[in-house]
Formats: sequence, C-alpha cells, structure tokens
Amino acid sequence: METVEILARELGRPAAQIGNVVKLIDEGNTIPFIARYRKELHGAMDDTLLRTLADRLHYLRSLDQRRTEVKGAVESQGKLTQALSDALDNAATLAEVEDLYRPYKQKRRTRATIAKERGLEPLAERLFAQGPDCPDPLTEAARYVDAEKGVETPEDALAGAADIIAEAISDDAGLRKKLKELSGKIGRLASEAATEEDSVYRLYYDFLQPLARLQGHQVLAINRGEREEKLKVSVRLDWESAMRIVRRHTVDPGSPAADFVEAAATDAYDRLLLPSLKREIRSELTDWACRGAIRNFGLNLKPLLMQPPVKGKVTMGLDPGYRNGCKVAVVDGTGKVLDTAVVYPTFSKAKQQEAIALLSKLIRTHGVAHIAIGNGTASRETERMTVELIQAVGGGVSYMIVNEAGASVYSASKLAAEEFPDYDVNLRSAVSIARRLQDPLAELVKIDPKSIGVGQYQHDMPQARLDETLSGVVEDCVNAVGVDLNTASAPLLARVSGLNQTTAKNIVKYREENGAFTARKQVLKVPKLGPKAFEQCAGFLRVPESPSILDNTGVHPESYDAAQKLLALAGYTLDDVKEGRISALRERTETFGWEQAAGACGVGLPTLRDIAGELLKPGRDPRDELPKPILRTDVMEMKDLKPGMELTGTVRNVIDFGAFVDIGVHQDGLVHISQIADRRVRHPSEVLAVGDIITVWVLEVDEKKKRISLTMKRPKGA
Repeated sequence: METVEILARELGRPAAQIGNVVKLIDEGNTIPFIARYRKELHGAMDDTLLRTLADRLHYLRSLDQRRTEVKGAVESQGKLTQALSDALDNAATLAEVEDLYRPYKQKRRTRATIAKERGLEPLAERLFAQGPDCPDPLTEAARYVDAEKGVETPEDALAGAADIIAEAISDDAGLRKKLKELSGKIGRLASEAATEEDSVYRLYYDFLQPLARLQGHQVLAINRGEREEKLKVSVRLDWESAMRIVRRHTVDPGSPAADFVEAAATDAYDRLLLPSLKREIRSELTDWACRGAIRNFGLNLKPLLMQPPVKGKVTMGLDPGYRNGCKVAVVDGTGKVLDTAVVYPTFSKAKQQEAIALLSKLIRTHGVAHIAIGNGTASRETERMTVELIQAVGGGVSYMIVNEAGASVYSASKLAAEEFPDYDVNLRSAVSIARRLQDPLAELVKIDPKSIGVGQYQHDMPQARLDETLSGVVEDCVNAVGVDLNTASAPLLARVSGLNQTTAKNIVKYREENGAFTARKQVLKVPKLGPKAFEQCAGFLRVPESPSILDNTGVHPESYDAAQKLLALAGYTLDDVKEGRISALRERTETFGWEQAAGACGVGLPTLRDIAGELLKPGRDPRDELPKPILRTDVMEMKDLKPGMELTGTVRNVIDFGAFVDIGVHQDGLVHISQIADRRVRHPSEVLAVGDIITVWVLEVDEKKKRISLTMKRPKGA
C-alpha cells in the first residue's frame, strides 16, 4: 500500500488532503505555516494532527528504506524469494522487517555456525523437514560421523543438527510474532526489592502486573529502580502456553523425528527465544512508555507556555534563598530592568524588617504592581515576608508564586550572559522570574524545554525524540501567538516559522543598526533571509509601528489584496480596521454570502474566515482569552487546610496518575485520577491541562510527609 494511502487510513482523512500535506512538507514548508496558511489544501488540520502526520511519514519512509536495504542484503546472498519479498512488503513495522531479516543476518560465531562448519546442515534440514519419509534420526546421523571435522559419534552429529534447528526455530519470524502476541495477552512484568533498605521504589518491592495493564509511569519507574540497583525486574511468560505454540509451529507428531525436533524446539525456546523475547518486550515497553511520557510532556508544556501574560505592569521578581539572600529585580512593563537588590529576610527579624523597608522603597519608587516569587528554596519564608510587605505599603500590590524551574539554568547560560552582562548569575534569575509573570512564553523559550519541569522521567527519555517533540510544541505556541518584530528577543524570533538562530540574530542586529522595522517586507533586507523564509515567517511577525494595520495582524502578505477586497465588499476601509469600526464585518459578509465572497476575493473559504477574524482583532493575543492567573495578597499554611475545605487552584503538572495543583500553600496537592471526575477517566489530560484554574476540595493532609490529597468531585453538602 502506498504511503499516502496508509496515512489516509490511519488518520481518517481523504488521500488527496494527505497527499497535499506530504507535498508541502517535501517543499520545505513548516508545520505552523501549513496549518495556518494552507487550510484549503488539507481541510483545516490542526498543528497537532499535522505533526502526527509528519512523524508517521518519516517512520513509513524509514520503513521503506529499511525494506529496500534488507532486500538488497538478502538478494546479495542469492536467497531472496518472492515469498520473502512479499512478506517484507507487507511488514507494518521495523520490528517485523528485522524479524524477517534475522535468519539472513551475519551472526557472530554460534553453536549453530560451528555445526554448519562441520557439515551438519544437510542432516539438520533432512530431520527438520520431518514428514512420513523422514529417516530415523540416529540412523541418519551415523552417515555424518567425521572425526576430522570433530563429529566422532552419531550423537555428536545429532547434537550439532539440534543446534542448527534450534537457531532456525529462534529465527522464525512467524513463530516470534505468535509468541509476542501471546506475551501481550498473558505476559506479566514483575519486580522485587534488590536491597533491604527503604527507598522511593517501595511500591515496586513486590510488584506483579499483566503487560496489558501496565501504566507508562510504572514502566519508567521500574526501569529507573533497576538502573539504581534498587529493584530486580523480570518478564514472566507461562512456559507451557508458549511451548504449545512452539510445538504446533515446528513439530510434526507423526514423523520419526518428532521427538528429536521437539527437544530442539524446547532448547530453542529456553536458550534463544525466551531471553530474546524478554529483551524485546522490555525494549518495546520502554519505547511505549517513553512515547507516552513525551506526549504527556508536550501536552503539559503547551498550556504552560500559553499561560495568559500579566502585561504592561511594573513587576518585582524575587528569587528566594537562605545563605546568599533573596535576589530582587524590578522590571518595567516591557521587561526592561529598572533596579536590582539583594535582601536577607531569613537571617533575623531585624534583617527581615530591613528587607521590607528596602522593598517598600522600590515599590513606591517604580510603581510596582505585581510581585513574582520563585517557588524554590526559602520560598515559604519569602512569601510570608511579601504579605507583610504588601500590608506595609498599604496594599495595591499582589503576588504570585512562579515556577522557577530552569531559571538557574538560564541565568548561567551564554544567552543570559549576553543579555545581562552587567548582572551576576543570581540577579539574572530574579529578572527571569519577574518576566515569567509578565510573559511566560517570551521568557520560557530561552530555556531548554526539558528544564521547565512539567514532565516525568525526562532524563530517561530518548533525548533526540524528546527534543524534537518539545521543540515542535514551542514552535507551535510561538507562532500561534505571533511575535513583535521590534521587541522580540533572538531566542523568541528563532522559534518563528522559517527562521533559525542565525536569521533571528541577524534581525536583532539589523534592528539595532537601522532602528525599528516599519513594515513586514523590510525583513527581506536582513542578511540570509530570502523569499522562502519570508513566505514562512511573514504571517507570524507583528509590526505595530507599520502604517499598514495589516502588518499587525495574522493576515499573510500574500492575502493583503484579499483582505482589502473583503473590506470593500463590506463597505469598510483599512482606516476602519485601525479605528475598530468594523464590528459588523461578519454579518455583512454573511449577507453577501461567504462562498461568493471567497470567490470574489480570490481565496478559499477557510482563509477568508481567518482574514475576517484577524481584521476584527488586529494585534490580538489569543492568550488574553484564557482564564487569568491567580494573584494573591495573603498567605495560607499547610496547617490551615482541613478536609472538605473548598479552594481554587492552578494545575501545575498533569501526569499519568493525576494532576498536581497549586492551592497557595507551597506544597502542591495531588488530585488522583480517580478524583478528577465522576466518570471513568483514561488519562488526566482528557480533563485537565497545565494552567487550568480549577475548584478542588481537600481530602486529606499529611503535614509530616508533606502530602495533600485533593478531589475535584464536589462533596455532599458542599
């Protein structure tokens, strides 16, 4: 089956649309560009589906390439049959291709290869063929006695033949497939303690679970426990059930050689097949768990990056600490650093009062509206001080605990050194924390996504695959929001469709040397940014300073004529757009007829609807439509929590077994998957996303272990 047809069947989309996307990808178009500006060609697939398509396309092409390589390798041995060629063509996975290739691979020296060197292959073939005319094994083996070749007795010949048959059985792709199917049905994964000491892996000290019921997080936890020598792990398969399949596949009960072949088959299973299957099962489980964890990481990362910004307000960033004090940075509404300081509120009560006095002065001097507090070391004490600080200045200031994961990585990076050469590492971290409240996306793009802290076992993942997935998420978020061409940093610009680190740095350099851009088309003057890159990036760049309002919308330059024709049809002008006087645009277009309007404007209907949406909200930020983050003015302690208490919280992380929620007490509470909804939930991501503002009720509080159990199910009487 052709690649396009396979993708169409798997994704449930017309083959013509799939073919169009494949062509667009092959022409070098980016996923954000295809998703946003080529909807007519693919039926308005979203970026997630398009990335799934692109990943499967890459896999299927790799599969085709491997098929060709295997056929060539087998053909060079003169052993490629039509049946094998057909089997390779029908193989749906790389694993199936490798199983078919197994008998023809160059092997290291084995018992079977030694037996073949002694001339015992014809004996093995004769006995393995079985059938009614098969000779008695011992009688036939006597013909192959050859002391010079090391075959001194008929029993030696039979032992060598058995080794050859065992390897052939082990290499049988059909048998391996049946055994894998059996293991999926009845196989179990077991783990037990490898040490007497207590550890975080205590849940797996006596663990036994069917393979079909395993959760991804269990597989990853067990793998890590095994690496750290805290667990002993095994795959358990029912021996008799497996051997029934092996016997049916290999033994002819009516043959004189049946007992001999069965003995060889038993040896093949015990010595070769079972260890190999166990390794493959563990590998496939790990691969499956990693795919799920990477997907989960991406699901968590997207809403985190898309958190609504707290724009245009002077913000104070506090990076808490004990010995080195609390680092302070005040930034203006655009993120520009206005002032920095270091205070020591944890040293003594006197030092705390000094800190409050200094911070009060900074708040009054710069008109601070919000305070962002990093959630790391000494965060609890810093939050208490902040509440006193807000009271000392007479209110009018609110605060929010900000996830500081990755802030220290960024502050020590080359990028941070280039951005803030005059500040030490600790102060850079305070600036980053303040900016995370103002615009999470613009600040978090500077940090390796793996360091942001919204996944599980990220260091255990295949790093290339993880990086690719997370980079795609970041790219989709940046392009969904759009980027101000005149204020965006190089790291942010580098995530724009069609741009890279080199062109992003060139844009910043051009801006510094020539002043602000006044039109999108000016970026064509930037070195190494050609027409293809411009086509890909232009629609995602915003130029508020441009005389043309279209340059500050998501309308692509290729559709400017269409936009003006649409306005003319509705009786409007670009000045009306700028002044916000086109509120009836959709109604007037509806009266004219969307299909007719699309034809008159020379674009497809999806594109025309997108143009209308952009004209109605020029310069809009899609994040502004999301629930606002929770800003606080007081503090609550864990000891204040009581079962049944109703709270509002922010989802911080969504994992396989539940979600962690910030309820304002420094310790995130866990909503177990069983407490998310009254109905059965297969995965928490079906209901929750990072950044969601939700109502929860306290189930249980364990101050000693610092555990808070929450529920989203409204208690009776609540």
